[in-house]
Amino acid sequence: MSFASGLHVDFEKIQRDYAFLIDCFREVLIESGDAPAARLLDPATAGDGAQDADPERVIQAASVAFQLLRMVEENANAQSRRVLQQKGRLHEDSGSWEQTLRGLGARGLDAAAVADAVDAARVEAVLTAHPTEAKRQTVLEHHRALYLLLVGRENTMYTDQEREALRDRIKASLESLWRTGEIFLEKPDLESERRHVLHFLRHVFPEVLPPLRARLHQAWQAEGLDATVLAERRPWPRVRFGSWVGGDRDGHPFVTAEFTAETLAKLRAGALDLLREKLRVVAVRLSLSDRLQPPPAALTAMVERTAALLGPAGERAVARNPGETWRQALNLMLARLPDGDGPAPYAGAAELAADLAVVEEALRAVGAHRLADDALLPLHDLVETFGFHLARLDIRQNSRFHELGFSQLMTRAGLDGEAFLAADEAGRRAVLDAELQSPRPFTRGGTRGIGPEADAVVACHRVLAKEIAAHGAGGLGALIVSMTRSVSDLLVVYLFAREAGLLEETNEGAVCPLNVVPLFETIDDLERSAAILDDYLGHPMVMRSLRAQAEAWGLDGPLQQVMVGYSDSNKDGGIWASRWGLYRAQEALAEVGRKHGVRIRFFHGRGGSISRGAGPTHRFLKALPPHALNGDLRLTEQGEVISQKYANRITAVHNLELLCAGTVRSTAAARPDADAHPLAPVMDTVSEASRAVYAELLQQDGFMAFFSGATPIDAIEAARIGSRPVRRTGQRTVADLRAIPWVFSWSQSRFYLSGWYGVGSALTRLKDQAPEDHARLAAAVFDWAPLHYVISSVATSLATADVDIMRRYAALVEDAGVRDRLMTLIEEEYARTRDALRDIYGGPLSDTRPRIHQTLELRRPALAQLHDRQVDLLGRWRRARVEQDAETAAVLEGRLLLTVNAIAAGLGATG
Repeated sequence: MSFASGLHVDFEKIQRDYAFLIDCFREVLIESGDAPAARLLDPATAGDGAQDADPERVIQAASVAFQLLRMVEENANAQSRRVLQQKGRLHEDSGSWEQTLRGLGARGLDAAAVADAVDAARVEAVLTAHPTEAKRQTVLEHHRALYLLLVGRENTMYTDQEREALRDRIKASLESLWRTGEIFLEKPDLESERRHVLHFLRHVFPEVLPPLRARLHQAWQAEGLDATVLAERRPWPRVRFGSWVGGDRDGHPFVTAEFTAETLAKLRAGALDLLREKLRVVAVRLSLSDRLQPPPAALTAMVERTAALLGPAGERAVARNPGETWRQALNLMLARLPDGDGPAPYAGAAELAADLAVVEEALRAVGAHRLADDALLPLHDLVETFGFHLARLDIRQNSRFHELGFSQLMTRAGLDGEAFLAADEAGRRAVLDAELQSPRPFTRGGTRGIGPEADAVVACHRVLAKEIAAHGAGGLGALIVSMTRSVSDLLVVYLFAREAGLLEETNEGAVCPLNVVPLFETIDDLERSAAILDDYLGHPMVMRSLRAQAEAWGLDGPLQQVMVGYSDSNKDGGIWASRWGLYRAQEALAEVGRKHGVRIRFFHGRGGSISRGAGPTHRFLKALPPHALNGDLRLTEQGEVISQKYANRITAVHNLELLCAGTVRSTAAARPDADAHPLAPVMDTVSEASRAVYAELLQQDGFMAFFSGATPIDAIEAARIGSRPVRRTGQRTVADLRAIPWVFSWSQSRFYLSGWYGVGSALTRLKDQAPEDHARLAAAVFDWAPLHYVISSVATSLATADVDIMRRYAALVEDAGVRDRLMTLIEEEYARTRDALRDIYGGPLSDTRPRIHQTLELRRPALAQLHDRQVDLLGRWRRARVEQDAETAAVLEGRLLLTVNAIAAGLGATG
């Protein structure tokens, strides 16, 4: 769902603009010969001629209508922020730079201290392509074009004739969208996913950086901070991007070493193409005449030095613009970009940044500050953000895959690989520690046919070794081990690196140039995470590598990245246990880092739905434990979230602002002497109780049969919404099912089970057994960020759930005994959670949280019809499959997938 970050949502505008777009859409449908579908979009005629309408066209029309509503809400939120800014009240908008700067001032920070906090902040958004994006790339392009036309209607200077022309263009854009279709005709492949991410990295985010910096300057001025500090320091967080597309091979057999190599090459080519484009633009702008302003000596020296370095190419670059030293400097930079014809290419982006700094200072030296700010500063930001690689590519693989591969390596070397698999942790550590003291590999270089897992991992690491040898490590992220459950899961990666020639020799011994990162996902793994990290950081190979990485990266000390997963922890423990378990784990992990003198950089694996960690950005950042952030935020932006947050520039700027400002605020707010919150033990109690109730439901006899019948999981498994299999190994168990389809299924059938189940019982028990603790909890709900975050997330999930619709889906469960027993448990817990939240909030959610209530009401009638259609189609499709009527099943499957897409559009999220 699309919510403004503040309280200023203009629902009248949303309804007015939506009515306008729907009128345009109905006209398009009628003119295109789809009058029955048009009638169904009008509440006054929705029941007329339903039997004449093509079912697929009707579902498609509903899906488009929901997309239009989302665009209208997005635009309304953006316009609300503009109104607040015009009135000087943007500090009221939660998470804005204005609110952040005002808050820092209230804590006693002066402009210089604020600038220090801003400069120290690091934000890295990592783009992933999990199977949650149900729309084609072409459709996303149509959405972007239509959104720009919608924004164009805000221009109050248009004449009636211009507004009518704009309306015609909107109709034309709607017709393109309508005639294109919403879902993939074929399952998308990795190339299409890579192309999607590359589009954002190459064409969207570079255009967002200048207005993003401008927002900080606007807020600085609006809040009355010292303008001299702004002019002299030009404070700015370090914004970076990462990617998993082409590197994430966890349960993804199609991400080969070759595909990873191609991805690294495409990322590098995209970065260099971007820099050539922007350098040429700036070169045109810097047409300063040496006669009017003699160039400073430093600039002249740089031009002469670079021209000599480039030889004939340098002579040509200088001769192109005689008497224009600034432009000559840009020409020479273009000639030095790598992968071109120049004889002396830049060794890295830092060298280009240094040359740009000389040009910028030369502009300032002759008084051209405005030109330096407008032309050189954005270019410098571009180089700092994207370098020569666009984004850092992470490599992720599952710990089980690694242990199988290592066993195969041992077997090939004449060792007992099967014994390693059968050994306990102590036995495995003995083998690994002994091997890590030896420089020899298990096999000869280039050996293949070791085993499927070993071949895949070694081949991937060889690609990384070649990349570092050719271009350095700037384009590489981390080696992430999903489902980390022991130190041996991490140490084995160093031996794969040794096998592939990825390790580097130093005077102290071999080191790995890349961070080996644990990913703690389940509740149990989170509880063990601190002990695992403590043991891991105590290993000499690890600390040696961290020190070498810090030196190579220019850090002030060792840094260890730790990834925490929001999805699987929620799937196996429910929302309260997940959120609080993550909080407790980060507290403990940060303490382990302090013990070893290592800064812990948390990598937050958040998904696009509340059950997978999503929620308002400012609340998420406020809810992190003190000292867990340390001015350094890394998080995933998954699937549909990329398009929802960043497809349109205004929205993209706002969402990156929330990340940057929130990182600065949360870090600056952390007190070094902060004690544990007095309500932490109460949160522990509620967490344990809610997890027990949630786990009890999943362990009920017949639960998998209920889940399979009462949700469209089988349709989602057939859906063409991503290249990755929805199950890790193909087993039909809750444990093997990925969190994305798990959450997607429950949301489609409006259970939203993992977003609230267990909370009602836990809060009720607390009130009955410890009423004073319950009262303290209720009193602190708006004051303590971790509590507010989890309670508001539960409230949103419960509000989006719908018992009547749940019952319609549950009717599909064939075993009446299982159906009735489990639905009774679910409905009783729903009622307990509703009552518990009413108790906490002091009234029904429809009154105490009116925004989400109104947002849902706009969608309720159309969603109800779609759910009815999906339930009917599910029943018929399943019968056709049982009867082996392939032709009927294929027709019904196409319609069913359309309902999946349409309901996801209406709810604003898939998985």
